[in-house]
Amino acid sequence: MGQLIITGDRVLIEPHDGEKQTESGLVLPATVAERDKVGSGRVIRVGPGYLTANPEYSEGEPWAANRESVRYLPLQAQPGDFAFFVRKEAVEISYRNKNYVIVHHSAILALERPSPDDILSNIEDILEDED
Repeated sequence: MGQLIITGDRVLIEPHDGEKQTESGLVLPATVAERDKVGSGRVIRVGPGYLTANPEYSEGEPWAANRESVRYLPLQAQPGDFAFFVRKEAVEISYRNKNYVIVHHSAILALERPSPDDILSNIEDILEDED
């Protein structure tokens, strides 16, 4: 099976749809959590971004190096971010026996990006677990 390529301004998210616990300690099943208007999950892949015209493109200079007629404005979301998104804008897919959602970047409300220290400590924890 080939590689999954996300197009345009879309973001592939592995949803965090587990059980939730209220402040009083009541555990809500995942079916109740699905009714929330806002979903959350880990960003797995992002598309190339918003398609824009390339101001450096010109058809009038045949001797000039070939340049692409379009460019992509990169997205703010990055793989590894934790995203909060509008659930009704999400499209659910199943890929390689895992469930994901694809959302337009504009449907993402907020991102939580791990600090480099957190990433390093996670790597150290993984390496310690292997020993």
